[in-house]
Amino acid sequence: MRATLEAAGTPARIVETALARTAADAATAIGCAVDQIAKSIVLRGEMSGEAVVFITSGSRQVDLDVAAKLAGEPLGKADAALIRAQTGFAIGGVSPVGHVSETRKWFDKTLLDFDIIWAAAGTPHHVFGLDPAEMLQISGAQQADFIK
Repeated sequence: MRATLEAAGTPARIVETALARTAADAATAIGCAVDQIAKSIVLRGEMSGEAVVFITSGSRQVDLDVAAKLAGEPLGKADAALIRAQTGFAIGGVSPVGHVSETRKWFDKTLLDFDIIWAAAGTPHHVFGLDPAEMLQISGAQQADFIK
């Protein structure tokens, strides 16, 4: 994850926190609004068997019907093994950048309303802050409206 940011020319601003498995926990630990947390929701393509990632604002929920249309296939719950195998991260620490394999990603456009957003940095105890436009670019995600 750090190498991906550095390769993009963005110095990693990684912060160690108390356990931050949820967006609310992370926001409290950092001292920011919950909506400034970019959470990575990983689902499984029912036909492809691949992980698909929706990077969304901390208080928002993914609309599964809209997400399935974006992905072009029905979506289901991704298990821990699939998430680890295709992103390289464990549940609770999935970063939106630096995945070990190419994953299809979509980015919640409401995150662009902030000067800085925070995302998991590979563990439930680490987050990193970044300009949302930079995170969108570095993640390789497509901007979309997929929240409820």
